[in-house]
Amino acid sequence: MDVHAIERLYRQHGHAVLRRARRLLGSEDEAREMLHEVFASLLDRPDQFRGESSMTTWLYSVTTNACLNRLRNARTRARLLAIPSGGRSEQPAASVEDGLLVRELLARVPQELAAVAVYYHVDEMTQDEIAAVLGCSRRHVGDLVERLHDHVRRSEVA
Repeated sequence: MDVHAIERLYRQHGHAVLRRARRLLGSEDEAREMLHEVFASLLDRPDQFRGESSMTTWLYSVTTNACLNRLRNARTRARLLAIPSGGRSEQPAASVEDGLLVRELLARVPQELAAVAVYYHVDEMTQDEIAAVLGCSRRHVGDLVERLHDHVRRSEVA
């Protein structure tokens, strides 16, 4: 894949990558950064797209994973920079928006479960559709959804 092919992909699919990043990150600025990161990565390593799925599916998956990594990294940075207050962490405000709670949850679960959570609950994809995106069996997706729900239930109890 040469530079011109990647430019064409950017023009054809950039809006979808931006929309995906905006939805997951909740910030226009961060979404634009993610858009550029996804395509810069493709310029640096054009061989990362191996043609095992459609370009649209691949970009969707890459964008989702990159956004989830960014959310997880932001949470880790915040935790490392937090100043302990008498050994207790501050409780979140009662008026926190649902979107922030979802992003927090996604930052806490393992990468594979976070991706499944987004595909299943946010994008409302079927388990067959998720299996196609992840390149696995529908049964494995069902197991991942169950693990995700177990993880959420355990988090609620804690």
